[in-house]
Parts: sequence; C-alpha cells; structure tokens
Amino acid sequence: MGYKLEGSVAVVTGAGRGIGKAVALGLANKKVKVVIADLMLEEAEKVVKEIEQMGGEALAVRVDVSQDEDAKALADKILARFGRVDIVVNNAGICPITPLEDISSEEWDRVLAVNLKGAYLIIRAMLPSMKKQGWGRIVNIASVAGKMGAMVAGLHYTASKGGIIAMGKVLARHCAPYGITVNTVCPGPTATEMTVNWTEEEMARLTRNIPLGRYGAMEEIAAGVLYLVSEEAAWVTGECLDINGGLWMD
Repeated sequence: MGYKLEGSVAVVTGAGRGIGKAVALGLANKKVKVVIADLMLEEAEKVVKEIEQMGGEALAVRVDVSQDEDAKALADKILARFGRVDIVVNNAGICPITPLEDISSEEWDRVLAVNLKGAYLIIRAMLPSMKKQGWGRIVNIASVAGKMGAMVAGLHYTASKGGIIAMGKVLARHCAPYGITVNTVCPGPTATEMTVNWTEEEMARLTRNIPLGRYGAMEEIAAGVLYLVSEEAAWVTGECLDINGGLWMD
C-alpha cells in the first residue's frame, strides 16, 4: 500500500484536551510525530510533555483555526520543523447550548467560524504539500447532531457539524486523484470537557436514548480516527463513521 503510519507527521487541532488530546496520544503511541494545535497553548504544551514522556516527538502551536493567517502560519511551522504533513485531524470546535431564539448573530458567526470555516482553512493550508507528496489522510470530527439534530447542543453547532459532513464528501472527491483520503467521524455524546456543564437531566435524557446505555469515552472516538488514518483504511474515503452507542443508525 506504500504507506506506513510510523514516522509520519500529523496535525491535530483542538488537541489540548478532550477528543483531540486522545487522538494525539493515540497517534504518538503509533510512533507518529504530532503537532498539537490549540488556542490554549499552555494545554497544548502539557500534551507535548506527555508525548515526550512516552518517547515520542511533538510540537505545540497556538492556533485560532478561524483565522486564515493562523492556519497558514501553522502549515509553515510544520513544514519548517518536519518537512511534511501527512495526517490532518480537524477536531477544534465549540459547543454552546444557547436556546434557538437567543442565539445572537455574533455567536452564530463564531460557532460557524470555528467549527466549519476553521476546518476548511486548516485543510486549505495543508493541501499544497500533501498534494505534492501524492498522498495523505484527512479526518474531520463532526457529530451525530449533524445527522439527527442536536438534543442539547445549539442550532448553530448542529448546522456546523452538518456542514462538516457535507464538506467531507466534496473534499474526498477532490483529493482522491492526489492519493489523499478524506473521512468524517461522527461521535455521539462523549464524556469530555465540552459536556461537563450539561445538567444531570440533559445527560440522563441523552443516555436513555443510547441503546448501549452510556456516554462514549474519548479513547473510543480516537480509535475510529486511528483506523481511518491507518494503512488498513487506504481504500476508505468519503466515509462518515458513526461512533455513538447506537443513538443514530443508518
């Protein structure tokens, strides 16, 4: 298949904590060099230390994914340090639970800018080098909300994740001639910092609708990402992988 995960270079956005951190640690465990891209540099640096303690190699970069200049600067820093980028995992996101009628234009724009536009800007910045080398792996983190509609999260969050799913299909067709696969992971409710402020009532309501009867673990979502960037997934592109305990089945 001409591809080995070990020794490749990955960038994971929003990797200072939560699912992004779990993905970064999982990649590092596979001997991948990982760029921890996060708005919170201090958190990113902590993850770098964890990876280095594992014997791996990592780089922390402060990035606001909604800013074009930050995305371009991130690509430049990766190429300067490692000379290539092989794997892109777009995980950065925000999840306000503001009621529909109370969402301001400013909040709407911010959620779409981070969750949807941000993923596009990162991909656009990384694609030239990936196309030049003739292959790569892109995985975008969406949500079950983008398929079934959110039960707790806001309308703007749901719209952004639906956009991620649709964007992934277009990108998969565009990138295929260059040997680059593009896939999407749609997690169900997962125990992360993003859900820590949800009420017990909201958590219980969601759990009742999950056939497997519990929230997911960050490592379970990361496992799906690790598969999609692996050698074994070389013929998988345009896929939307549901990891949700049976909450949504299609």
